Amino acid sequence: MGNACPAKREPFRLPPSAFLLAAGRFALLLLALVHSALAAEAQPVAPDPALEERVTAIAAELRCLVCQNQTLADSNAPLAVDLREQIREQMRQGASERAVVDYMVARYGDFVLYRPPFKGITVLLWAGPVVLAIAGLAALFFSLARRRRASRSELSDEDRARAQQILAGDGDIHPESRPPGAVNQPR
Repeated sequence: MGNACPAKREPFRLPPSAFLLAAGRFALLLLALVHSALAAEAQPVAPDPALEERVTAIAAELRCLVCQNQTLADSNAPLAVDLREQIREQMRQGASERAVVDYMVARYGDFVLYRPPFKGITVLLWAGPVVLAIAGLAALFFSLARRRRASRSELSDEDRARAQQILAGDGDIHPESRPPGAVNQPR
């Protein structure tokens, strides 16, 4: 046996495309980390915190016309942003909260109010759920009463005697199905 020379192994190397892909992913990750580190809390639009608080209070009382189930303060819809800016501008010009709300109601109707007033036009809006609940309970009550009356049907004396016979094992449930001449036998 001769001296066998061990085979030389080449070091593992990544192909250039894999190296570029890994470097690109690392750069993207680094960019995301830097971006999140530089992110700050959104600053209010108005430099006056008291004005911004009043704008937010009014916007919380008005409905977003796009979302319909959110207030203007909660919505990020473009129309809600525009309406908040309108409120802010009117407040900068010295309009009172009541004047701003009246302007919005005049322009968009009572629907813009998150809590519409109780008046003739909105009576169904306020009374509707109560009326529907009462109607549902009444329908349930009458349905249960009808069932109770139907289950209390009285048996005639003949039917009662026949039932006693069947329960005692002396009678067939369907005597007409018995062959002629067959005798009733208890089980």
